[in-house]
Amino acid sequence: MKNILNLCIAALLLAACSSNEKLDRETALKLIEDSKTYPKVVGYNIFVSDPAYAKRVLDAGLEESGFVIVQRTRKLGEIGQPIISFTAKADPYLLPQSNQDKSDGIRRVKIADEVLEEVTGVQMLNGNKNAVVEISTSLEKITPFSKLSKQKLDKMKPQPIMFTLYDDGWRVQKK
Repeated sequence: MKNILNLCIAALLLAACSSNEKLDRETALKLIEDSKTYPKVVGYNIFVSDPAYAKRVLDAGLEESGFVIVQRTRKLGEIGQPIISFTAKADPYLLPQSNQDKSDGIRRVKIADEVLEEVTGVQMLNGNKNAVVEISTSLEKITPFSKLSKQKLDKMKPQPIMFTLYDDGWRVQKK
């Protein structure tokens, strides 16, 4: 009984004296959640003047569903003008458009929300001053526009996130 008590006291002292510089999975998960990196929107670019994208939109059944209207015939003077237009039904899935996107004929649509599932691993680097944290994510709120994406939506590959140790603790590195 005395040996067990001594062993418990030694383990308690060892745990109390260990440095706080090691990054564990729970801490990494909390820091990622606090950084508000996730959930994030997964978008897709549609080139509204490109006939190839018009065909993809038609093949995906988005016109039949009432999300887009595809202009099937064009006059010579309309070349370069948009052939894909979006209906009011598509408004919840349209992402903000920059001036550069407008001039390039790009319309960004929402595919899904990428959410953080779990931290799958922590690798310490540079004498415990940096860490690579591997996370797994999943997609939620998948939209009808997801049919356009070639990305497999059922399984996401693990992603690395870099952390750096500062004097006040660990921080997520911004890309």
